Amino acid sequence: MSRLQGKTAVVTGGGTGIGFGAAKRFIDEGAFVYIFGRRQEQLDAAVAKLGSSARAVRGSVTDLADLDRLYETVKKERGGLDILFANAGTGLFAPLGEITVEHYDHIFDVNVKGLVFTVQKALPLMTKGSSIILTGSSTGVMGTPQFSIYSATKAAVRNLARSWAQDLRGTGIRVNVLSPGPTKTELALEIVGEEAFDALGSTTPLGRVAAPSETGAVAAFLASSDSSFMTGSEVFVDGGLAQI
Repeated sequence: MSRLQGKTAVVTGGGTGIGFGAAKRFIDEGAFVYIFGRRQEQLDAAVAKLGSSARAVRGSVTDLADLDRLYETVKKERGGLDILFANAGTGLFAPLGEITVEHYDHIFDVNVKGLVFTVQKALPLMTKGSSIILTGSSTGVMGTPQFSIYSATKAAVRNLARSWAQDLRGTGIRVNVLSPGPTKTELALEIVGEEAFDALGSTTPLGRVAAPSETGAVAAFLASSDSSFMTGSEVFVDGGLAQI
């Protein structure tokens, strides 16, 4: 397939998990991909697997100077940007009664503030036909014990897409949300644990967790012209978890 032939993409949180799965699929479909993340070792390992159509830029979405450096690199080397997958995120458990200011600030800084400026700073490089994809979550429409702050950030992401679709009227730039359910990534296993995660997957109608490649396939659809009449939408890749 070559739906993304000649396109330039940025994937934040692209060194592992869903971001890596999307980056691989984008490349398989013809794109050149910049992966952005905090850990150089993970970025180097990812680029070694992705090959010559990938380039790593180290930085954090919470650091505006790092974002500026990312987009300056893209502009200098590629001239513009066709696809932005704002995927970087984090999550930790904390039940009501044990939520701290530090917990709240950290998760909102990455998942909301980081995402806002990841998108805003990319806009000057984007033109008609460009696609912005935001990573949401099935938790954004569900009640999840001990996960209220993370879930609230993902509900915020959903509304950002709705509002930005209005802000982007007339530009030809689309913005949509990709909302995974239980997906076997390094971060998810670190937070939840493999046994508990597999148990969660067994509660979905499909009876399992997803592989990052399955989420990457949907990201490629949202990145391509196959989704050209979609904006402000949310696509769940959750095995039916939040749909029943």
